Amino acid sequence: MGTISVHEFVSLDGVFENPSWTADYGFTEGMGRAIARMTESSSAILLGRTTYQMFAPAWSTRTAAEDPGAPFFNDTPKYVVSSTLTSAEEWQNSTVLGAYDPQAIRKLKEEVADGIYISGSGTLVRALLADGLVDELNLLVYPVVLGSGARLFPDGTRRTSLALTGQERFENGVMHLTYAPAATS
Repeated sequence: MGTISVHEFVSLDGVFENPSWTADYGFTEGMGRAIARMTESSSAILLGRTTYQMFAPAWSTRTAAEDPGAPFFNDTPKYVVSSTLTSAEEWQNSTVLGAYDPQAIRKLKEEVADGIYISGSGTLVRALLADGLVDELNLLVYPVVLGSGARLFPDGTRRTSLALTGQERFENGVMHLTYAPAATS
């Protein structure tokens, strides 16, 4: 059975929208290794429509020579949760699952032997967390307060208890915090 591992870039105040602000901190070798661990253990990618439509043109033409992550993003089967897309032909190995349905996600988890990687896709991630379908939440927290922008967990997000399972600090001040669902008593 597959596991869902989420990866997000967030500011201290929880902004994850348009992470172009992360460029000010650079991308360290340690960060690359951390993300590589997530992708290497994954055999599928799950994305919401907005992230899919941002990733498809950015990744579909990239080569391994340009970015070592290109083979993972281009060759790995991708599943898109969307109530409006009817096809995902612009990016190889992509399938539209339809509107969010927790049963469809459970079925996907049963069909995938390894990890299922998610990046961005805030609406999808919030729904998956609410339905108890996220197995691991990886936050790369940047030492900046942005003050505006879409937050990963906006007001009204349902309370969800998590347990810290890992942490590492990179030389640029970014923290990698790994969470799993908290054990219930």
